[in-house]
Amino acid sequence: MLVHLVRHGEVRNPDGVVYAGLPGFPLTTKGRQQAREAGVHLSTRPVEAVWSSPLERTMQTAAEIAAFHGVDVQTDHAFAEWRLSDRWAGVRWVDLPLDEREAYLSRPWDLPFSPESLTEMGNRMGRGVEAVFGRAEGDVVIVSHMDPIQAARLALLDLPPERFLIDRPSHAETISLARETAWREIDRWAPSLASDPFPPSTA
Repeated sequence: MLVHLVRHGEVRNPDGVVYAGLPGFPLTTKGRQQAREAGVHLSTRPVEAVWSSPLERTMQTAAEIAAFHGVDVQTDHAFAEWRLSDRWAGVRWVDLPLDEREAYLSRPWDLPFSPESLTEMGNRMGRGVEAVFGRAEGDVVIVSHMDPIQAARLALLDLPPERFLIDRPSHAETISLARETAWREIDRWAPSLASDPFPPSTA
């Protein structure tokens, strides 16, 4: 039994704003292709449940994956975007307050202006992963966002917060975890149509 953490595909965002939980930010054509590739990658696994953040971009990605397994997509706010992004929603990345932007890019574990800390986000995601994994008898797919997935990795794998900025998942990248006596990461996969996140806080 594995848990597969999947970041959503590329999003249509021509103005480069922090889209956070705003409506009107679906996947691009490339993003749908990335999501389909993730579905193909996971098609041979015994996936019994596909969970998603309730936002459009994650739901679209999850639907592509779920179609390979004949299951419905279930949603849980535990897998939603970092609440920090709500503070910046609708603002172009280049127009964010410089001190806040630089703090996010250099020490995201110490953001006193954020309504949710990095640790709180990691704990939220970790509890969500543990809850759905505990009810499963097969593999579980969880589709979320770049920062929450990275925070979940730190929380579940007991990694230091300084690792947060290292190797964050690209669009539709899949991180597979197993739990024995403790959680361990056993595989990382990215689609051939990879795209880098920009700006990072719009993930």
